[in-house]
Amino acid sequence: MSSQNSPYNLPNAITVARILLVPVFVWLTLKFGLGHLSSWWGVGVFVLAISTDGVDGAIARRKGLITNLGKILDPIADKALTGAGFILLGYYGMLPWWAVALVLLREWGITVWRLVIASQRVVAANFGGKLKTVLQSIAIPLMLSPLVFLVPAIGLLGEILTWLTVVFTVVTGVQYLWASYGKRS
Repeated sequence: MSSQNSPYNLPNAITVARILLVPVFVWLTLKFGLGHLSSWWGVGVFVLAISTDGVDGAIARRKGLITNLGKILDPIADKALTGAGFILLGYYGMLPWWAVALVLLREWGITVWRLVIASQRVVAANFGGKLKTVLQSIAIPLMLSPLVFLVPAIGLLGEILTWLTVVFTVVTGVQYLWASYGKRS
């Protein structure tokens, strides 16, 4: 697997498609609002986009199509999509802005940090980071779906899951930095 592969390949095209779906997700969510059957359109676009996250990487690894461009674009695509989701949760009052800011600071801060040290070493996602991504992938569309308005128990579950996601996001950010600090000593 070489970083010298052509950047014009299927995994990178999937990643670019994920990036292009972010404004569609935001637009549909804002256009239709929350609590209506039409709000499923925004949720559907989010689910489609987030589901491509593992697909692009799996294809790149299996077919030997890992590129430097892909290593840069993939985390940007992930953070743009989930970041937009958290901003929408803040916009609709489903999460306080301080929590949104904390999540965005962690997500973008760790991404920039990983890109900066990428020339020295690759910081692979740990189990906590992967669990955080799974939680985000469930909490964001759940909270933006009409289900939270139609079924009170799902609304409560969504709130609990969202706060658990915020905690995991912050904790895993601290873990990454702590692990990096330990390797420097």
